[in-house]
Amino acid sequence: MELRTFVHYFLHFGFPFFLAYGSDRKNRKKIYLTLLLTNLVDLDHLFATPIFDPNRCSIGFHPLHRLEVFPVYIGMLFFKKTRVIGVGLILHMLTDTMDCAWMNHGKVPGLSH
Repeated sequence: MELRTFVHYFLHFGFPFFLAYGSDRKNRKKIYLTLLLTNLVDLDHLFATPIFDPNRCSIGFHPLHRLEVFPVYIGMLFFKKTRVIGVGLILHMLTDTMDCAWMNHGKVPGLSH
């Protein structure tokens, strides 16, 4: 497995585990499950052809990965009921942004000039 792929999936699935288990002891399973469920944001890939392309940058391409929706994800942090979802979505977007930069030698389409 390529290092980029390992890091990408670790940040989507492994890092949330450590984040959840380092948080509220009483709710850590619920927090972890919520963080995992935020990966459902990738359902927007179903509208692309091909559905999965390991060399395509998700940021700016898929509807729920566009810069215009990032403020909504950030706004979720300010409300207790949506905070964990906001954290999960922001982590997801940061992971995908990092993956785009890794793939494009430090340049992220729409962010880099």
